[in-house]
Amino acid sequence: MRNQKTITKTVVFEGIGLHSGIYCHVRLHPAPINHGIVFKRFDNDTLIKANLESIFDTTYSTSIGNNDISFQTIEHLLAALSAFNIDNISIETDSNEIPILDGSALGFVEIFREAGIIEQDCPVKYLRIIKPFSYNVNGCGVKAEPNEKRTFTFRIDFKEDFIGEQELSIDIDEESFIKGIAPARTFGFLKDVDYLKSIGRALGGSTDNAVVFSDTGVINETGLRFSDECVRHKILDLIGDLSIFAVPILGHIKAYKSGHSINIQFLRELYKNTDKWEVITD
Repeated sequence: MRNQKTITKTVVFEGIGLHSGIYCHVRLHPAPINHGIVFKRFDNDTLIKANLESIFDTTYSTSIGNNDISFQTIEHLLAALSAFNIDNISIETDSNEIPILDGSALGFVEIFREAGIIEQDCPVKYLRIIKPFSYNVNGCGVKAEPNEKRTFTFRIDFKEDFIGEQELSIDIDEESFIKGIAPARTFGFLKDVDYLKSIGRALGGSTDNAVVFSDTGVINETGLRFSDECVRHKILDLIGDLSIFAVPILGHIKAYKSGHSINIQFLRELYKNTDKWEVITD
């Protein structure tokens, strides 16, 4: 296996929040062993650790927090942290949302390359799947199966012909994430924009930070980055959501038409079923 890791120096970035529409600033700091992934505001000393207990909302994004403070749309940052095996980091922001950047995780790849990554003198704990476990709701779900690699399979099925049914299976490491998953952008439909804005969502969304589909296809001038960009982005979200477990999951995760809410509920149910997994360090 491996030892825990953190970044070597503080780095900063900024950008607009996808849902809030607020321009925000973020600082990422190195953190000691067993610190985990911890969020805080510039103007508030409350620390919110990225774990199941801190899940605050899963409506159109994944948020952690409490009744006083929360952090929204953290899944892309968490996915990149997971892929780069960064276990300990302090994340400070002046807003309640992490910048969406270009809608993918490519920006975070560059940020971590700038920050550098260092190994720490403490082994990583893994949650290894030892028996199959599945969670399903209304024909959508997530399943975990024993596997010696971190493998993700996702299948989507949209009625729109220009998306349709897409399936992808990929073993995740730093290289495969950078090449095959990180570039995939969040996506949505033009017909839903007015509704989303009416409920305070997608206020910062545009074709600069999302793939937008009309009734006939993609409207972004640059088109798609992959023919199956949608399912690749679903895997990006899934990696980020599952990293909330606080320890990496070693197994084959198979998802069908799931989203943030189902991903998180799958984790909660998996956690209860202690006969399906074990914690290992080697």
